[in-house]
Amino acid sequence: MPGGMPRTPPGFDAIGTGSEIQRRIGVKTSRDEPLARFTTMRVGGPADLFATIRNAFELRALVRFARVRRLPYLVLGRGSDVVISDRGVRGLVIQVRAEASRVDQDRYIVDAGVPMARAATETQQAGLSGLEFGLAIPGTVGGAVWANAGAHGADVAAVLESARLMDSAGVEHVVPAAELGLAYRDSRLKHPPTDGFPELLLEATFQLERADAATIKGRLDEIRRWRQAHQPLGLPSAGSVFRNPPGDSAGRLIDEAGLKGTRIGGAAVSEKHANFIVNDRKGSAADVRRLADHVRAAIADLHGIELEYEIEFPGDWEGWPWPEAVA
Repeated sequence: MPGGMPRTPPGFDAIGTGSEIQRRIGVKTSRDEPLARFTTMRVGGPADLFATIRNAFELRALVRFARVRRLPYLVLGRGSDVVISDRGVRGLVIQVRAEASRVDQDRYIVDAGVPMARAATETQQAGLSGLEFGLAIPGTVGGAVWANAGAHGADVAAVLESARLMDSAGVEHVVPAAELGLAYRDSRLKHPPTDGFPELLLEATFQLERADAATIKGRLDEIRRWRQAHQPLGLPSAGSVFRNPPGDSAGRLIDEAGLKGTRIGGAAVSEKHANFIVNDRKGSAADVRRLADHVRAAIADLHGIELEYEIEFPGDWEGWPWPEAVA
């Protein structure tokens, strides 16, 4: 996503398109919707057109609508792991609030919009173990599968059985987890074809194990305590900024470089966890990205290691880095 998003088609009419979406699909839209309040970093300019969907039917219909009209779209969950440009997002932003879930014996079947933290607590209550790490994932099931999210020594790949996907032609398929290319913070969903639309996750099925609910709750409590002690939970952030390089920790490298507390504008490297950037003074997306780029360059100079971003930069970043006055 870094580097900008496609422009809307010539003559794009947000009013007319929004009216057509409401008439055909029954989903309300808004124009020039500020996106900062829909992200955990609390930054981001306006979406040309914005819609919130509440179920898988609306998600399928809205994505198909956008694809038929070659309308650029961005699917947004809980807005973690993203720093949306101050210039906003061209085209349509679809906020996913499809949150159906059910337990079928030792399987947990869940819509893309369910928060991972809720998935962790729901499965605990059902006496199912395997998704405890989800308590530490600030995003949704859709984003977690897309990125093969993980924490506390576990990840999605270890418990995902299958995923219901919409392919580039708008056709739905159930795909076994083994075919999703799940790797460290990666999956085939992150690599759409250059001449087509990306696959979209609609539903995930997790294969879990039966366990005592009280024992699982104890593990969740341990994760809560660890996060409170080690992560800046009370401040706007996008989660871990960088992937860990092989055999090392991005947080350790940043801490060793003396970069904790480094600030650009309203954004700062967390004093609590060096792989977090916090927006503690109502900074801009440009502040966050400049600081992240600065940290990345410093680690390359000091250690010869090119840190890879774990966060994404959706929206209009054309011409980045911008002059200071543009931010």
